[in-house]
Amino acid sequence: MCGIVGALAQRDVVPLLIDGLKRLEYRGYDSAGIAVTRATQGLQRIRSTGRVHELEKLAKTQNITGHLGIAHTRWATHGVPSERNAHPHQTRDGMAVVHNGIIENHEALRYTLQQQGYVFESETDTEVIVHLVHHCYQASHDLGKAFRTALAQLEGAYAIALISEHHPDSLWAARKGSPLLLGLGEGETYLASDAAALISHTRRMLYLEEGDVVEITPQGHRLMTLRGDPVTRIERISHLSPETAELGPYDHYMQKEIAEQPRALTDTVEPVLALGFVPELFGADAPRILPQIRGVLILACGTSFHAALVACYWIEAIAQIPCRAEIASEYRYRTTVPDAHTLVITISQSGETADTLAALKHAQSLGMPHSLALCNVPESALVRQSSLAFLTRAGMEIGVASTKAFTTQLAALFSLAVTLSKVRGILTQSSEKDYLDALRRLPNKVQHVLNLEPQLRLWAEHFCRKQHALFLGRGVHYPIALEGALKLKEISYIHAEGYAAGELKHGPLALVDADMPVVAVAPNDVLLEKLKSNLQEVRARGGELYVLTDNDSHFTSSAGVHMIRLPDHEGILSPVMHVVPLQLLAYHTARLRGADVDKPRNLAKSVTVE
Repeated sequence: MCGIVGALAQRDVVPLLIDGLKRLEYRGYDSAGIAVTRATQGLQRIRSTGRVHELEKLAKTQNITGHLGIAHTRWATHGVPSERNAHPHQTRDGMAVVHNGIIENHEALRYTLQQQGYVFESETDTEVIVHLVHHCYQASHDLGKAFRTALAQLEGAYAIALISEHHPDSLWAARKGSPLLLGLGEGETYLASDAAALISHTRRMLYLEEGDVVEITPQGHRLMTLRGDPVTRIERISHLSPETAELGPYDHYMQKEIAEQPRALTDTVEPVLALGFVPELFGADAPRILPQIRGVLILACGTSFHAALVACYWIEAIAQIPCRAEIASEYRYRTTVPDAHTLVITISQSGETADTLAALKHAQSLGMPHSLALCNVPESALVRQSSLAFLTRAGMEIGVASTKAFTTQLAALFSLAVTLSKVRGILTQSSEKDYLDALRRLPNKVQHVLNLEPQLRLWAEHFCRKQHALFLGRGVHYPIALEGALKLKEISYIHAEGYAAGELKHGPLALVDADMPVVAVAPNDVLLEKLKSNLQEVRARGGELYVLTDNDSHFTSSAGVHMIRLPDHEGILSPVMHVVPLQLLAYHTARLRGADVDKPRNLAKSVTVE
């Protein structure tokens, strides 16, 4: 969601800020703004409810320039999308702030500040920050001290950047619960909430930790705690490249990322194929931790939660360890029974999902110290907070609807299930060879599925005129039905629900008619015959069936039954195969409906607030 960019240089930073905002557009936003300072001009600010390119035009029209500045893309939480609610927010005498996160005590702070004469122009929680810093500044005229004093009064999560025309060579920033990093250039220092914003200018990154405060000046940067004590952080080299954010021959990032799945899977399973199913795949401490594990708890949100559900089937079937998946946003708000021998797995593409991070901290606070992060970003907070980690190597995923992140998560979770089985001494040499062979075949098999795109495009021509859809699956393919429904609803805005097919007659069958297409994930497995019976119930009610099955299954097309055959049944890795056509169906349906595929309304790529 919201994105922050900041820069201090001996040149005009407005082009740097604009470039950074463009590279953060994939996170989702509804307004954008820039504030810059220059010794001779004071503070200048522009804001827009349009896209970043409109902000760029506005900057040129109004001749906005400066050597120090902050910029922001906002995803509305407090207050409707509007120019007055857009960041940066400022005081009347030239202090400006941008903010990601939520200030939970903003109402009490707003009331206190209003009693002291401060006038608020927006409905946001963020505006409280700039007035509070200004109030603290009146007492000391020390901007750093005022900033830290104000931070100590804030409750909630934040990444904040602040500038003032009275200190035109100083940018202050802080992080608590929302990601923030520095980019180190030659004589220039940058600030961002995501490394993607800075890859055009530097690969040298320094990630702020929880509670860090930083001052950026022409001499460099100073890191400190909230009390002002100095701290140091390790400089890291980002492996992102500007080319990863280019569309190339594709019309949308989602289309590009669906097509990239064979390569992403190849990169993800490469260390597994090279080393075998060894604990070291998951971290240096894994050989000590994994043999202690008696149960698995997986915490995730959205698409990652669907990957967790698939993993539960795999871990219990292959490793014979009890496993449960919990929605991260719900887990920490209910009473649970902790077990110190449980492996707590968190799954997140970005590694910055606020609910998942909070759920992990809660599990650790209950006395469950063994944690494993499955993540696509090596420098993320989730990886740093976990004992163990497995990187999915999917490359940057820009489309809001996750595709290649999901399939690489599945490959990683399958590898973990087999590794746990091997650690427990129940994996036979024959099974290990079969599993390695299955992983080796997987990228090529997915490419064969991608070749079915023309058939999925024809299905989309039927779906684009519908308002509702039902997705059915059984066993390990039930979560794939959930994922297919999620993809369709989030980018095409068609209401879609996923169900376990056996539950059809326990309620959802009441919805089925000629206007409700029903998608069935029907691989040639042990549940196929039972699924066929469920599908007969749909046809008996006049429902239109769209069946994804395998080459070797005994399904036949007929009136009202549309069928696409995938390659021969891929056994236990079949979920990876069957989700790809559902991604393509959602993509082409959204295109035909004229939806903004990569930036669906009301949604954000990285959900960094609760």
